[in-house]
Amino acid sequence: MKLFNVGAMRSANDGARLSAANDLVQRTLARHGLVPHSTQAIQQKMPDLPSLDSMLDQFAGFGSNTREFDGTVSEGAQFKRDTFTCQAGSRTYRTYVPASATEGVTGIVMMLHGCTQTPEDFAMGTGMNALAEQHRFAVVYPAQSRGDNAQSCWNWFSQSDQRRGKGEPLILAGIASSVAKEHGITRDQTFVAGLSAGAAMAAILGETYDDVFAAVGAHSGLPAGAAKNVASAFAAMSGTALDLGTPPVSAITTRTIVFHGTADTTVHPSNGDAIVRRAVDMNARQSIETTCDGDTAGRQFSRTIFSDLQGTPIVERWEIEGQGHAWSGGKSTGSYTDAKGPDASAEMIRFFFNTADKDL
Repeated sequence: MKLFNVGAMRSANDGARLSAANDLVQRTLARHGLVPHSTQAIQQKMPDLPSLDSMLDQFAGFGSNTREFDGTVSEGAQFKRDTFTCQAGSRTYRTYVPASATEGVTGIVMMLHGCTQTPEDFAMGTGMNALAEQHRFAVVYPAQSRGDNAQSCWNWFSQSDQRRGKGEPLILAGIASSVAKEHGITRDQTFVAGLSAGAAMAAILGETYDDVFAAVGAHSGLPAGAAKNVASAFAAMSGTALDLGTPPVSAITTRTIVFHGTADTTVHPSNGDAIVRRAVDMNARQSIETTCDGDTAGRQFSRTIFSDLQGTPIVERWEIEGQGHAWSGGKSTGSYTDAKGPDASAEMIRFFFNTADKDL
């Protein structure tokens, strides 16, 4: 994509400056995973620009500090690696089947990592496998391919990856359906959650494949349709939202739980609000709203629940005071986690499986 138009009459110096600017933009986009599929072949070696790196790390949130998986799996559990292929392409994925599932699993939770993360890193940071042992569900961790995004981001900003029957939604829904079928799990016990770019893709899946996923968990993400291209992706992340239009109408309710830190400088907190508004408009237009405040490990939060007229929680929003772009209550063994604040993983599982509400 040509981001700068170099005029034929410009001087050699002007041309050099514009060429350097274009190179800078391309590297900036690549670091953030916003390079379109057709132009993913970027420079593998970047010059030493500490001030640029500092700026990018603040804006893009994800750098190069992803941890490797330490190989720890509960005795008797499985952490399998597989590949799913369909007409839209293929992705590898890992499935954690807990040792506690001697009589089968209770459900499927798909976890979509953020940019530069891996399934193993995301598993460690969220602690989701330990919850799987406790509640006897299987966890599916798809891996984004470097060939499909230079920084392993899910392509939430690409129109071809926002629709049913196309691109990454088709692949990811296919993975979830395949694993669910293997374990005899229905749609009502199949869920998807993610962080950042993974949360944005989870929101897309909740709308495009509501017949596959019963609920969505979005942490530090963006609403479906927030961007249509690279420029609008940057705008959406900074809080300049697009007109998302009217959300699709469905006869099936897709419940949604959202976490977002008030100090997130990577994805503006207004995006979390937008996910909530869209989910309420789609699934609980006539709702009962209740809000309570709490404090966990010194981190204050506000929790708002939108219930239908029968009292069933449909949408839940957690606003975490002073938290940045990180998984709330996460483990330090994984990247982009914040040990303070409510345990997002445990709260998502409570919400997904309708377990008894916790005292706040």
